[in-house]
Amino acid sequence: MKRILFLLVAMVGIAQPAIAEVPADWTKPVAPFHIIGNIYYVGTADLAAYLIHTKDGDILIDGTLEQNVPPIERNIAALGFRVSDIKILLNSHAHYDHAAGLAALKHDSGATLYASAADAPILERGRISFGPTASDHFPPVKVDRIVRDGETIELGETKLTAHLTPGHTPGCTSWTMPVSEDGAAHTAIFYCSTTVAGNPLVNNKAYPQIASDYEASFAKLKTMKADVFLAAHAQFYHPQQKLALRKKGAPNPFVDPGELLRFVAASQRDFEAELAKQKAQAKAH
Repeated sequence: MKRILFLLVAMVGIAQPAIAEVPADWTKPVAPFHIIGNIYYVGTADLAAYLIHTKDGDILIDGTLEQNVPPIERNIAALGFRVSDIKILLNSHAHYDHAAGLAALKHDSGATLYASAADAPILERGRISFGPTASDHFPPVKVDRIVRDGETIELGETKLTAHLTPGHTPGCTSWTMPVSEDGAAHTAIFYCSTTVAGNPLVNNKAYPQIASDYEASFAKLKTMKADVFLAAHAQFYHPQQKLALRKKGAPNPFVDPGELLRFVAASQRDFEAELAKQKAQAKAH
């Protein structure tokens, strides 16, 4: 009843067009699982949400879709944690498939929401103004604190560093954190996104510098070092396949020092091909 009342209040006076039908794996439930150190996967088959457990409370990265909030909360409970222990909410980027559940999760947990300055207005109005999801409204959510490039957020023994990697959205934010397992030190990255995904790269009046932001983000990401690659979409790093490879006493399959740079290189090639295509189309018209 509490959830129903919250949703009704949130919708009063706000005419929100229905979001288009989504891929099945965006809402398909999967059992939660441990990745490494204090990092757990609590999202759906493709839309990732990550719980980071600390001695002083927990951090949740991304809210995925609004209808995914109940399974995310069930996954958190299945791991033995409590939604009420979430102290910090983070968002990789302000697209509805990663942000629509934030309002309900913030309500249920009482957590503080951090976001970049460029994505905060999108989250607070519940809609991005360009690209294929411009007509898809989602529940707006109040951003409590603005996070800047290179800023660190600490909770308990965990320290996360924000890396602004704009392009996919103006405030797309990747996060890194040190993590250890069996006495070995690692660095995990929660990769925002560098896919074009239908974004207009040429003559984008709402985001004129979109192409140069992508290019700057690729240059930045190629200098970063992380050996645990995690992303906003599971399809970017295939966690279920890695889980199938996990064996007691064997190296953790989520540790791969080359995965980040391989993904960046492939994503940059796709971006450059799409940019050339859109430039040619603009020239022809």
